Amino acid sequence: MSDRPRYYLTTAIAYPNNKPGLHTLYEVVGADVIARWHRMQGHDTRFLTGTDEHSVNIHERAKELGQDTRAFVDGMVDLFRTAEDALGVTPDRFIRTTDPDHHRASQEMVRRAYANGDVYQGSYEGWYCPNEGFRNTSDLVEDGTGVHCPNHPGVELQWLTERNWFFRLSAYQARLLAYYEANPDWVQPEYRRNEMLGFIRQGLEDISISRETFHWGIPFPVMPDGSSSQLPDGSWDPAAGVIYVWFDALINYITGAGFPDDPESFAYWWPADLHVIGKDINRFHTIIWPAMLMSAGLPLPRKVWVHGWLLAQGERMSKSRGNFLDPVDVVAALGRDGARYATLREVAFDRDADVSWDSFLRRYNADLANDLGNLVNRTISMTGRYLEGDRPAPAPGGELGAIWAEHVAAFDAGVETCMLHEALAALWRFVGAANRYVDAQQPWGLAKLVKAGDEAAAATLRDVLGELLEACRVIALTVAPFLPDTAPRMLAQLGHDYPYEADGNGGPPLAPLRAWGGGVMPGRVASPEPLFPRLEIETAEAE
Repeated sequence: MSDRPRYYLTTAIAYPNNKPGLHTLYEVVGADVIARWHRMQGHDTRFLTGTDEHSVNIHERAKELGQDTRAFVDGMVDLFRTAEDALGVTPDRFIRTTDPDHHRASQEMVRRAYANGDVYQGSYEGWYCPNEGFRNTSDLVEDGTGVHCPNHPGVELQWLTERNWFFRLSAYQARLLAYYEANPDWVQPEYRRNEMLGFIRQGLEDISISRETFHWGIPFPVMPDGSSSQLPDGSWDPAAGVIYVWFDALINYITGAGFPDDPESFAYWWPADLHVIGKDINRFHTIIWPAMLMSAGLPLPRKVWVHGWLLAQGERMSKSRGNFLDPVDVVAALGRDGARYATLREVAFDRDADVSWDSFLRRYNADLANDLGNLVNRTISMTGRYLEGDRPAPAPGGELGAIWAEHVAAFDAGVETCMLHEALAALWRFVGAANRYVDAQQPWGLAKLVKAGDEAAAATLRDVLGELLEACRVIALTVAPFLPDTAPRMLAQLGHDYPYEADGNGGPPLAPLRAWGGGVMPGRVASPEPLFPRLEIETAEAE
């Protein structure tokens, strides 16, 4: 526990039924940027991501391969963790719904809902999507090939008739509407909030929260007579069934905060400051999840951010369609920071975006190799050549110093409002201004005048290079949440120490350090080294 401001953010947890694509991890990379930004502000930050492992399709896929379900899912989770490591994702916890503490949290939530009169037994008959659960007929899409879940058209639906436990979602319609009205900003962007308001106003139906004919999951803790389903030997009565995967999955956010095992930790970290989720699961997170929390007497998360999908020629990326980008391949081609930057700059964080391998490469070359990499390289090279490596402090009243505050404010606003693409756009407007400043001031021309004995030119040259060196310094510190490997390299070439740990923790609050001038003392630059080697598109595509 800390007396610093605390910040708790989460992502949705992914089905590890296959190797992840970049579209799967896009929100995790974005959340990692937000977590790093808060750590560098000096906030006590907790970042949670993980995997949702109790779905029918995982069990069925393991059977197809002749594997034990847990062994299969362990292998799939390793692929997710490898891909996240490749992308520089640094969660404080990677939660798995097979974790023992998550079992306890899920069962406690069922018990609370039951004690509150919100859980009852009934029969259900209808279409079941292995990826998403029971679907209302009105939600499904029918075409010449059959009936499909709109979010998982490639997954075969099952017609099921079961006796299940139900959660009284209908009882929370009025409370949810009241909460939306009292907290107009808690679901963002606004049009995603309005979609959910429309859904609630149509009327809410009770939802199934158990499966009795399926046993890969967390044991349902209550028997029909209200007694515990735990047997004297500590095992669970299989007749009770298991908790439905979506009810179980949503609970991970409070498990990761310490519920119910560590009340002190839970009181500190909950409610979450931010859930980052995809648009296809908006209803679960902003209607079902808050109703579950209300039933349990727990506070609701402070904000839910709903992002769109990565599209390829207008279609959602997926492995089954063969149009997805492998994150490990993207990192191999662009580097870790290149992959992070291209993903979050090309893909708006508030809506769908059509992307391609070619668009990623062009973004890398234009923004990183040409704009940022070239600015840093020529600034350090000219300092070494014209000032023998001596690094002057920035003079007051400089052209770039005069505009820095507005650009960094726009950057911070972009991160704070989850508009990560806008944050990068604001910072790159400053990178562009710095490159134009080089062209306008022409330090190489000033150096010629200095050689000819012009003392005024010598003073101007030092001021110009001091201005550019400071621009590179503040850019490096500001971009660090997006480019965590590059920022320390930039600062080392500039002759500065990088004061933060690999995940952004451990250093001083960023704001005063990133202020123009920032207490910088004169020093020396190191030898320039290319930060982002330019890539030939044809060569990269061939690889």
